[in-house]
Amino acid sequence: MQRIRLRYTKRGRLRFTSHRDFQRAFERALRRAEVPMAYSAGFTPHPKVSYANAAPTGTGSEAEYLEIALTEARDPDKLRELLDESLPTGLDIVDAVEARTSGLAERLTASVWELRLEGVAPDEARRAVDLFNAAETVEVQRLAKNGMRTFDARGAVEGLEAGVESCVESHNPPADRPTDRPCAILRLVVRHVTPAVRPDDVLSGLRAVADLAPPVPAGVTRLAQGLFDEETGTVTDPLAPDREAAVALSMAAPTAAASQAPA
Repeated sequence: MQRIRLRYTKRGRLRFTSHRDFQRAFERALRRAEVPMAYSAGFTPHPKVSYANAAPTGTGSEAEYLEIALTEARDPDKLRELLDESLPTGLDIVDAVEARTSGLAERLTASVWELRLEGVAPDEARRAVDLFNAAETVEVQRLAKNGMRTFDARGAVEGLEAGVESCVESHNPPADRPTDRPCAILRLVVRHVTPAVRPDDVLSGLRAVADLAPPVPAGVTRLAQGLFDEETGTVTDPLAPDREAAVALSMAAPTAAASQAPA
């Protein structure tokens, strides 16, 4: 059985698709592309697809991940092309590797988010960010299944900054980003903790500490997710270990063949 790991996007208006909507679209794409999927056992077999830490409905993403199991080996790049052609524009398969290591979900420990605040002046956003960063704790509330829950939105934030030069998003179509009003961009690095701290929780925190309230809903896009590097403060590519393992295997193969050749 071969396992393939894929990175996909949610762009433009398709950021409003729910995770369940994407699951249905992806399973249809698997059938159209005639992917030799492995299936679960039982009375209602399902394709073996593992989804990891999907972005909330309404947020865009450049870094969503899943893993599929195949009964026959396929070239990851060709498989990526076939699946990408079978999905609507906006739900794009942008990377594929053969799984050669374990624990993909365990490497998704942090995310990088971009928050576009239309109607907010950059100076106002910077003031709010400074107040948020200076606070030891920032309590916010969120409605959960068991009622209203209060938790700290500050502790999980490893980085929050404002002042990106342009409010133009390269990953969204022009129709989704009007530019006739003030606009501030925030860059957020947040750890995946329990309870999860989402971008809208950080926005609630900015409202609590600095009375920052954008006149329109923020445009939120996940730019990356992966393992948080304590030394650099960056989020690393979760598929890199699989690529490195593939390179090491390819380099070891000729050596092994040479050692087994008759003298």
